[in-house]
Amino acid sequence: MPSFSPVQITFLLLDGFSNMVLASAIEPLRAACDLSGRRLFKWRIASIDGAGVRASSGLMLQADLALTQAGRVDVLVVIAGYGAREQAARSDLRIALRKAALKADALVGLDMGAWIAAAAGLLTGRRATVHWHEVDAFAEEFPGVTVVAESHVGDPDRMSAGSANSAMALMLDVIRRAAGDALAYDVSTLFVHDSREARRDDSGLLSPGLGRAIRAMLKHVEDPLPMVQIAGHAGLSLRTLDRHFRQELDVSAGAYYRSVRLARAQSLAVETSLTVREIATRTGFSSSATLARAFQAHYGRTLTATRG
Repeated sequence: MPSFSPVQITFLLLDGFSNMVLASAIEPLRAACDLSGRRLFKWRIASIDGAGVRASSGLMLQADLALTQAGRVDVLVVIAGYGAREQAARSDLRIALRKAALKADALVGLDMGAWIAAAAGLLTGRRATVHWHEVDAFAEEFPGVTVVAESHVGDPDRMSAGSANSAMALMLDVIRRAAGDALAYDVSTLFVHDSREARRDDSGLLSPGLGRAIRAMLKHVEDPLPMVQIAGHAGLSLRTLDRHFRQELDVSAGAYYRSVRLARAQSLAVETSLTVREIATRTGFSSSATLARAFQAHYGRTLTATRG
């Protein structure tokens, strides 16, 4: 397999941050690593001084390092919540953030994180958003920032989101840029369930026919259906189905179906004590050898190694 370097991300947490926003940012990254079988992302938690940080819920989270120790990273994420105005008034915080941002390819503000970044002069002339309760106040406080009342802002080097849901949407964009549409969609299905057909209307991710095809694939992992039957579930011709997969997820329909079954095999290997033969049976492979070859080709390691 080709070599790759994980996307290095440092999360700077400030007292009063939301646990839900943090989880909505980190869990999609964790899921992307698990589903792909690769360490696509590596992350650390920083605080201003390296000490623990108290969330808005009262829970304490121990930081891995102080912001000054972060060094060069691909993405620096600032998460602030209650108390952001008072924190933005601290000159030591603004100075430290400016220095850290110089060593980051991209700066992200979640919840009230963009308020802190704007106070540090890092969003002048740029688009940004904060929690929707504070959008008007944000625009008034920072006239040099182009404030948008959108779910999230996804510019390459300056990103922001104002809520837990929009933080997840932003991170799905990050995953999409790093690893493609298919993985971003797979991650999204782990956290958001929508039984309606028209997913594209709400998420912009998939057309209705493609959504129906994928649901049929997920339903028939142990007993894989011929692709012509999958196309029938989608209400599309086989040729049209494959074109949708290639256009929307950049992968063939057959390859995507195989990846669904292999992802299930990986989960069974990690979470159960089933034999390789039993896993093969539960994921629609004709033999343990067939599964082993497909798994090795897809993930670059053996099924046994996955179990540690």
